[in-house]
Amino acid sequence: MGYIKDRLRRTMLFIPGNNPGMMRDAHIYGADSLMFDLEDSVNLDEKDAARFLVYNMLITVNYGDIEKVVRVNPMDTPFGKADIEAVIKAGVNIIRLPKSETCDDIKEVDQYITLCEERYGIKKGSIGMMAAIESALGVVNAYEIATASPRLVGIAIGAEDYVTDLKTTRSSEGWELFLARSQIVVAAKAAKIAALDTVYSDVNNIEGFCEEVRFIKQLGFDGKSVITPK
Repeated sequence: MGYIKDRLRRTMLFIPGNNPGMMRDAHIYGADSLMFDLEDSVNLDEKDAARFLVYNMLITVNYGDIEKVVRVNPMDTPFGKADIEAVIKAGVNIIRLPKSETCDDIKEVDQYITLCEERYGIKKGSIGMMAAIESALGVVNAYEIATASPRLVGIAIGAEDYVTDLKTTRSSEGWELFLARSQIVVAAKAAKIAALDTVYSDVNNIEGFCEEVRFIKQLGFDGKSVITPK
């Protein structure tokens, strides 16, 4: 257990928390971090079962030195606290909080992680955090979010919810994300944590993916989330 704040996080592979086959084999593809998802990829009626599945995968599969991240459900849902407690017991390295809009969102999770560390005899500060910014309000508050907890290793942009909040859609050029990406990079660099880009959703367009990776690296991002091993 524990995390390394400044490790490489070039690729973070999303794995649905209700897919045991993908979770079992995820470590063979060479990603720097594995992101087990209990939020958007899991239907409401599968939340409890997915949490139990992720817990068991974390305690039984040897993922080696790959960083283990779990995206939990928000704290204002019936699932958030149970997600955090379960994955801390299972030995997660990083908890990723979705839909972060204010520094209070981060502080609330930080405090609950501390409570769980005390409850299970884990050294305080052993569990790291990431925050996903997915709304206009979150972008405006990016620096406050980035500096809200010493546990934070990075902030990320979540493009799908962000463009919905803006009442627009994603384009191949990505101009609708330019301001948010720039704001998140600047906030992360000022806070001395990692800036992590959103997924590229057109999984069959490898050329477009490579072009976007070159672009976001030039903007200053440290890594990118991916949704397929290829």
